[in-house]
Amino acid sequence: MTINTVACPSLRLAPPRVADVFVHEAARIHRAAAEIWPGEPVCLQRHIPSVTGYVHRARVGERTLYAKTSLLGVSLVSLLRGVYGPWHEVQRAQRAYEEQPNGLLQREAAQLRLLTELGGPRVCPLVGLSSGVIFTEPAPGLTLGELLLERPGDTRVLLDRTFAELRPLHRPGAVRRLPTASVIEERSIPGTFLRKFNGLSGTLYADRLDSERCEAEQRQEVLRLVHRSVSRLRRLRMRLPSADGTSLAYGDLKPDHVVFPYGADGRPMFLDPGLLRASRMVDIAKLISRTVLTLAARRPGAPTAHQVLYGLDDFVKSQVSMLSGRDRRLWLQNLMTLWPMDTVNIMTTYLSAPSALPLPRVGAALIGRAVPVFSMVESISADLESGTAVCGTWEGALDAALAVAS
Repeated sequence: MTINTVACPSLRLAPPRVADVFVHEAARIHRAAAEIWPGEPVCLQRHIPSVTGYVHRARVGERTLYAKTSLLGVSLVSLLRGVYGPWHEVQRAQRAYEEQPNGLLQREAAQLRLLTELGGPRVCPLVGLSSGVIFTEPAPGLTLGELLLERPGDTRVLLDRTFAELRPLHRPGAVRRLPTASVIEERSIPGTFLRKFNGLSGTLYADRLDSERCEAEQRQEVLRLVHRSVSRLRRLRMRLPSADGTSLAYGDLKPDHVVFPYGADGRPMFLDPGLLRASRMVDIAKLISRTVLTLAARRPGAPTAHQVLYGLDDFVKSQVSMLSGRDRRLWLQNLMTLWPMDTVNIMTTYLSAPSALPLPRVGAALIGRAVPVFSMVESISADLESGTAVCGTWEGALDAALAVAS
């Protein structure tokens, strides 16, 4: 495993501090709100921990909204680790970035508008965009992740309901609905993996994992597992078909991005789109990955974990029931490559986060579960590379997920 290293004087300077970044982004939210709603009082109520952007619940006049910012369209972790230089360089680059018409949040806002016009999938309403700050209405209700833990026996039903809402995106020809300039490739699973683990910089990145959050003994085991898993997944990635397709994937489909405002029997609402030109397999892979990580973090016990995973198994088999034997094997192989790849992507982001950066609850819990999670990834990737029969590999992956969840 190698990474791209370029001698850069700025990287020897102190990286941005969490406090400086947070103060700066809070001020951006205030300015953006004043531009959109002049004269309305603005009160930032609660910071929402995230490793990707700065998110805050805000009171603007009489309305409660969610405000989100992005610096350079990159993760907060990369920024705070100094990948983009010291704070003064980041600020200068951000001023230029805000003038671009296709910034990350500008594209997300365009996708929210598009999905609202299409009538499905149902998304949280966009209410404002200014200076690279996006404002959306709240989405009250339990998330898919919460419902899976509360009603594990209904897992298959909940997943069917979720994907029924996404059907307009998954139809052939759906790509025509999304202009090329509005695609959010930053949410691609293999794209993210390659950015992290391509060239010499990937090795250096992996070697710095968990330097602030983990005991030395655990850290060495984590590094061993990460290096082995990433090497295998890089080889397996070469077998993946082209990501381009005639349908769209939601792109950032996670259990906490699906909300049921009217209860488990109602129509779900989706948060934070990242539409990609790809098949629904991308959505299924990310949803499986993040659901298993939710189970690993919450550890609800074997009975609940078994019911959730049984429902996932049932759902996945329903997705391939109409395929021929060969196509079914290829579909499952690709799914089982994308699943651990996404797990590596997000776990390494959590593990490389500076200790001063607040993590989401699941992310904070997963720090202490890094060894069993990466053991699961290594097990799945080893079976895939060895050429084990795909049905056996799939059953083995579910067994490994059950072990780490219970």
